[in-house]
Amino acid sequence: MMEMDWIWGLIGGLMIGGAAALFLLVNGRIMGASGLLGGLVDGSGRETSAERIAFIAGLVAVPAVLALLMGDAQTNITTNPVVIIAAGLLVGIGTRLANGCTSGHGVCGISRLSLRGIVATVFYLLAGGLIMVTFRHVLRVI
Repeated sequence: MMEMDWIWGLIGGLMIGGAAALFLLVNGRIMGASGLLGGLVDGSGRETSAERIAFIAGLVAVPAVLALLMGDAQTNITTNPVVIIAAGLLVGIGTRLANGCTSGHGVCGISRLSLRGIVATVFYLLAGGLIMVTFRHVLRVI
């Protein structure tokens, strides 16, 4: 029998994949969270701002509602606020440098067999692994 963590991961993956497919079918555009947010920030997405705001609001609201209904999730995140802030800033910088994030390149790019999406995702994973090894085992910050 599968552990519940695996089942929840499977359900979450199916939901993200289904949402990405639906977004592409309905809007004809890739469901990249950084691109949707970036269009709000830089003003390039004014004509679709309501859709973008609804999407970002859902990204924030749904986990908050689930946490209220099901209780807090157990994570292995550090309690060091400096590390959390630095990680968030580095992720933001990385998504700008890569012209997308894991939802755009990883979920949507790989499913469309996009070479750019596959390469970006490989580098995301390699960089994430390298950072974790360095900060957890070498520097012992996390």
